[in-house]
Amino acid sequence: MPMHLRRSLEGRFLLLAAALSVAAVLLTVLFAWLLGSLPDALLVSLAVCVPLTAYAVHRFMAPITRLLTALGDGVASFKDGDFSVSLNPKRDDELGTLVRLYNAAGEVLRRERQSLYQRELMLDTVIQSTPWALVLSNANERVVYSNVAARQLFHQGRRFEGQSFTEVLQDAPETLREAVRGGRDGMFSVQRDGEDEIYYLSREHFTLNAQRHSLYLFKQLTRELNRQEVAIWKKVIRVLSHELNNSLAPITSLAHSGRILAGQADTTKLTAVLATIEERAQHLKHFIDGYGRFAKLPAPRIESVDWAAFTASLSGMAPFTLEGRLPGDPGRFDATQLQQVLINLLKNAHESGSPKDAVTLNVRQTPQGLRLDVADAGPGMSPDVLEQALLPFYSTKQSGTGLGLPLCREIVEAHGGRLSLANRAEGGLVVSVWLPQT
Repeated sequence: MPMHLRRSLEGRFLLLAAALSVAAVLLTVLFAWLLGSLPDALLVSLAVCVPLTAYAVHRFMAPITRLLTALGDGVASFKDGDFSVSLNPKRDDELGTLVRLYNAAGEVLRRERQSLYQRELMLDTVIQSTPWALVLSNANERVVYSNVAARQLFHQGRRFEGQSFTEVLQDAPETLREAVRGGRDGMFSVQRDGEDEIYYLSREHFTLNAQRHSLYLFKQLTRELNRQEVAIWKKVIRVLSHELNNSLAPITSLAHSGRILAGQADTTKLTAVLATIEERAQHLKHFIDGYGRFAKLPAPRIESVDWAAFTASLSGMAPFTLEGRLPGDPGRFDATQLQQVLINLLKNAHESGSPKDAVTLNVRQTPQGLRLDVADAGPGMSPDVLEQALLPFYSTKQSGTGLGLPLCREIVEAHGGRLSLANRAEGGLVVSVWLPQT
């Protein structure tokens, strides 16, 4: 018999069967010689061979049975998450190969679990050290996980896993409870020790282990907003100082010249000086009025507005080409404020260098609300300008205040809408205004 067959289970079964067959034949011959009768010899041989065969098969299968039982227990331990059970591969047949594969699988699972544990430990360390307050709750609003910042925010530094998040919120400030119950992301303030702390709430819903879970993230923005506020005030002061100096310095100089000219009775030059002083004073007044409008924007007065009359009055102040048909239903917004927004956007479109007939206005009703697009065929904006165009005091114009687009955005957001800018694929810029219609 070939070596590889003798080392296989099949070969060993064949050897056992051959040995038992030879034994049965020899016993039959022996008993036939002793008893002198072949039928009697067959009966006696059968009586001896059956228990002998059963014993031989039992002895042959015993190590195989023990090994299969051990393999079954090992696989069961895998199911329970225990990968520490290893078997000694003493055999060189198929069962030995199976044992080695089992041990290799266990080693891979042990390494993977260790690696997973290290990653979970690192992730938990990052989450626990983040300043964001994180709360994970299940479908029953039971807290599944919270980090250190969340415990300090909600539970005086103590763990509250397993508790109802609704009950935990009962001891939280009212503004925090309202923010969570509101169901929307956004900023809110919490008063602590007489000081207002500003937070931003972000939430996500997802399915985990066939259950709906909710993840709440609370980020404290107080310091960041304070830094931005200080930076903005510094910028305001720089802009105001620059504009005031640009106007007051020539006014002072011209006033001195005017006093000299008045003594010389030179009315022609005196008139030019006074005209220049008036022009600089008007510029300064216009500049300060712009800041006043931005700081004192009243709440919008929402009313029904007829589109035909509204666009007709608008075209008289800032020309444009109307694209598409106007909505059949009246719009609902503050007509004066939206007119101010569109005049500003249309003037910007004309100042972009776009041909006059390429400045367009498109008004359409969508399932999400009302959308107005002001488009031009100018050079568009660079990525840096697009990113900063809506920031207060940012302007690419030499004499600009940087308040036009921020004021437009302020008005639109006061209506509950949003304003966005984008370069057009065919060239130029499109400013989109979306307003909810209730």
